[in-house]
Amino acid sequence: MILVLGDQLTPGLSALRAGDRARDRVLMAEVLAEASYVPHHKKKIAFVFSAMRHFAEELRREGWQVDYVKLDDPGNSGSLGGEVRRALARKGLTRVVATEPGEWRLLEEMRGWSDTELLPDDRFLADRHGFAEWAEGRKGLRMEHFYRLMRRKTALLMEGDQPAGGRWNFDAENRSKADPDLLMPRPPRFPPDAITREVLDLVAARFPGNFGTLEPFWFAVTRADAEAAFDHFVRHALPQFGTYQDAMLEGQAFLYHAVISPYLNAGLLDPLDLCRKVEAAWRAGAVPINSAEGFIRQVIGWREFVRGIYWWQMPGYDRVNALEAQRALPAFYWTGETRMNCLRACVEQTRDEAYAHHIQRLMVTGNFALLAGIDPHQLHEWYLSVYADAYEWVELPNTVGMSQFADGGLLASKPYVASGAYIDRMSDYCRGCAYDVKAKAGPKACPFNLLYWDFIARHRDRLARNPRMAQMVRTWDRFAPEKQEQLRRDAGRFLDSLA
Repeated sequence: MILVLGDQLTPGLSALRAGDRARDRVLMAEVLAEASYVPHHKKKIAFVFSAMRHFAEELRREGWQVDYVKLDDPGNSGSLGGEVRRALARKGLTRVVATEPGEWRLLEEMRGWSDTELLPDDRFLADRHGFAEWAEGRKGLRMEHFYRLMRRKTALLMEGDQPAGGRWNFDAENRSKADPDLLMPRPPRFPPDAITREVLDLVAARFPGNFGTLEPFWFAVTRADAEAAFDHFVRHALPQFGTYQDAMLEGQAFLYHAVISPYLNAGLLDPLDLCRKVEAAWRAGAVPINSAEGFIRQVIGWREFVRGIYWWQMPGYDRVNALEAQRALPAFYWTGETRMNCLRACVEQTRDEAYAHHIQRLMVTGNFALLAGIDPHQLHEWYLSVYADAYEWVELPNTVGMSQFADGGLLASKPYVASGAYIDRMSDYCRGCAYDVKAKAGPKACPFNLLYWDFIARHRDRLARNPRMAQMVRTWDRFAPEKQEQLRRDAGRFLDSLA
């Protein structure tokens, strides 16, 4: 029996390659344990279940015998192991072949099953064991160094042994603020078919209290539609993607972003294929190099890097807390009910779309949590719950490492903290805010301004040893004692209001 998981929707999966269509059976199962280990966004559950059901049909068309267990099927055990045991007994089979899962907790469970062979997941470009060998013994890990290795390995955007355009990284050209009146493309929307409609009814009935709005539901749930969504991005949005990839606009959830990470992380799209299409668009003169390089860096650089960190550091990486942050996650992360307009906008967008782009996650919801001293484990579970593309291998390092600096600098070279000035520079959120982004102190001051200096003060000794933060510590030290006291008092009053 070949077991295929909900994020392994790839015809070339190693377990399927090892099988025989005429002899072996495929098992796919919707189980409550996987749908509820965190309170997943309704749209994420619907996307995964619908994509699974469509993939089962794809396998059947290719000649596979597929046993598919729906969540509401009579006798559903509610656990993956239970469904494996039921299927073995039902079909008189004795052996299971599966591709290694993407999350540690599931790998540990599957290692405990009898007569189960786990094959490597080779859909990624970097072998996780090879990454660990590369990482061991290094004084510091920097994605840029890893990224250059990946560029040479794949030959993407390379001219011989040198980077195309004479530079490895064009990120400095990718930080422009977007104009609200730009006519921006929208990701294509795919109306639910009969299979998806059945899933939507199931999710509405079984998960009514979960976070997020369920409809309108427009995600691609087939490989063909996911590929069409990516082709649309390359033609219509990629030319401006690089320039505006860090911009944020109220009421514009997508700007020039691809919004294909749910499809990529579920296995509907192939990462190297995507990058080759982007490179081809650049070589054809259809997109500038800063956009092509920016996209490729996110896929073969950052995505592969955080996966390597995850497997190298697990188990235990989900509990790191180098800054000893203990504050409970504020309720407005779930409700959006806050006077801070940037946070309200990002949470409401997340509620409606199960999506926010990387700067909204890093520099708004993540930045606030870091400045306020929110427990990184609680924040990790929030991110894992609310986004359609969130799987622990990619979300956990991005949260505890990149966003919250909870690993003490293993993944990121500095805490990604910023005052309200950054949000004002990269967005239009501050225009509609009850707080004044220009005010540095007092009850009307932007909370990001107050919390920024309070964060510097709380972690002064650690940050003074960080070359990228030492200047801000020196600036704090030059403040008059009265100013320091007022800033900390105002920050404390605001933090007390979060309780």
